[in-house]
Amino acid sequence: MARIAGVDIPRNKKVGISITYIYGIGHSNGADILRKANVNSEARVRDLTEEEVGRIREVVDREYRVEGDLRREVQLNIKRLMDIGCYRGLRHRRGMPVRGQRTRTNARTRRGRKGQAIGIKKKAKK
Repeated sequence: MARIAGVDIPRNKKVGISITYIYGIGHSNGADILRKANVNSEARVRDLTEEEVGRIREVVDREYRVEGDLRREVQLNIKRLMDIGCYRGLRHRRGMPVRGQRTRTNARTRRGRKGQAIGIKKKAKK
């Protein structure tokens, strides 16, 4: 397994897909990284040489904020919003949707399931 930015990327997948397992790298950033590192995105990770993995690792370390640093930055941004008391910060604090979605219905991932509806039970016949 190749280890890039502290993440073991899958060996059997193509490099273009496999590099997206790193937090903060999507398809377009992954393609840019592979272009800058001069690595074929169709090659499998298990077929890469140690030199190619080193070039990918160097580009990621030099030009992109990924994994722990990026997670920390996102958490600090959310904490800043909560500290200044803006609307988005209040929504984060309450665990409600932040980007204007409706909450009367369809907010289950943020609000959670408050309880199942209880149906009417029929009386047992004697």
